[in-house]
Amino acid sequence: MAAIRRQSSGSVYSSTGIVSIDRLAFFHVLERLKTQKRTGWLNNNIPNPESISDHMYRMAVLSMCTSDTKLDVAKCVMLSVVHDLAEAQVGDIAPSHGVSKEEKSRLEAEAMHVFVHEMLHNSPAAQRIEALWKEYEDRETPEARFVKDLDRFEMATQALEYERDLSASKLQPFYDSSIPYIEHPEVQGWGKDLLDERERLLGAESMINRSREEDGGKDEKEKRGDI
Repeated sequence: MAAIRRQSSGSVYSSTGIVSIDRLAFFHVLERLKTQKRTGWLNNNIPNPESISDHMYRMAVLSMCTSDTKLDVAKCVMLSVVHDLAEAQVGDIAPSHGVSKEEKSRLEAEAMHVFVHEMLHNSPAAQRIEALWKEYEDRETPEARFVKDLDRFEMATQALEYERDLSASKLQPFYDSSIPYIEHPEVQGWGKDLLDERERLLGAESMINRSREEDGGKDEKEKRGDI
């Protein structure tokens, strides 16, 4: 994997000292979230897959669909649109890149530092964005844990849509790594509904055949870290 994405100058962005210019640099870097395709789908040869911002947008709308009155829904929406923000600089790092979790965390924290301090001059807006990103990373609040569950559910939902619309196969690992780990009761229910829909659309026999196909190359796929 290429390490941190570089600016056109060949180095990580450094503040010009002019607030308006640096702020615009941040606005422009957000475009990368619109154009960067999600690595897991690329590794599975999905044509024209979703972008990082596609993923985050649906999570934001899903946040508004909860009936859990104990959650701060506005915060959940903000967490959804901030949680992968660092990927605008580092890209969508997946296991296939061979980057450790510790190094991934370091790269993403460095990216957030650039956004907050070099581009947004540690303004109140920058501090708000940074606080939301850290809250998601720490997973200590109900909202952060809920949004993590949405992250899992959204990925499985996208997998079903690729199976349905593109006849994509070998996507079972996207379900195995997401649905069983959902903790919020409401999102668990959504996950069950999704799996029921998958069985209706694909049929039990088709799903068994797909699973067998996937099991045949599963060991090699795990070695490559393609998921």
